[in-house]
Amino acid sequence: MLRLVALLLIALVVSGCASTGSNSANDPIEGFNRGVYDFNEGVDTYALEPASEGWTRITSEGVRDSVDNFFTNLEAPGYILNDLLQGKAGDAGRESVRFVVNTTVGLLGLFDPAQAWLGIEGRAEDFGQTLGVWGVDAGPYLVLPLFGPSDTRDVTQYPVAYYTNVITYVTLDTVTFGALTALEIVNTRARMAGAARFRDDAAVDPYVFTRSAYRQYRRSQVVDGDVSLEDDAYSDFFEEMGRLPGE
Repeated sequence: MLRLVALLLIALVVSGCASTGSNSANDPIEGFNRGVYDFNEGVDTYALEPASEGWTRITSEGVRDSVDNFFTNLEAPGYILNDLLQGKAGDAGRESVRFVVNTTVGLLGLFDPAQAWLGIEGRAEDFGQTLGVWGVDAGPYLVLPLFGPSDTRDVTQYPVAYYTNVITYVTLDTVTFGALTALEIVNTRARMAGAARFRDDAAVDPYVFTRSAYRQYRRSQVVDGDVSLEDDAYSDFFEEMGRLPGE
């Protein structure tokens, strides 16, 4: 739910997936997954979308970017760890500099002087990507309640992300922690509104669209984006969903 980022095949492939069934998509529990998908869509329709629309009305794009920068900065130690596990020492060093600069000069990450002044762009790395780099197969497709698209390899990213997030080690009362979590979710949903509308308007079957998009996007992340989108009819959607905070 927080990162429904995607790359998808051309429209012909989308319609083709709908007719070839779940076996080719490695979706052996498609019936269950569709049920969870419908549940998530209901939560989005009746709770997240209205909340995000209200949030958009009372905030500027700059405020929403700063909120996104703040939460992304909290996740930076996890990015650094996964860079190291993938053997990307240079990337780990650059991400470390980003974290220090943005936490101090950038006022706890609300701003991104590391990119604006030093030209050091951020790049998310998670443990699912790390396993992919190590050669672990993605496995069957899964849809997780509230979290959305995943697979049997990528579910590992969530516990690792939890234990490498700064906010996990900051003493917060339950109300404050819940409020921050809600703010992150609503802010992220607001920033993704355009891409969500594109999916609903363009896809014959939004479930198939999301499944194919997720698979393509994760393959792209594992190989550090070495995938061409030139012939992709949905490249605008992918660029919107994959855009980093502040871009």
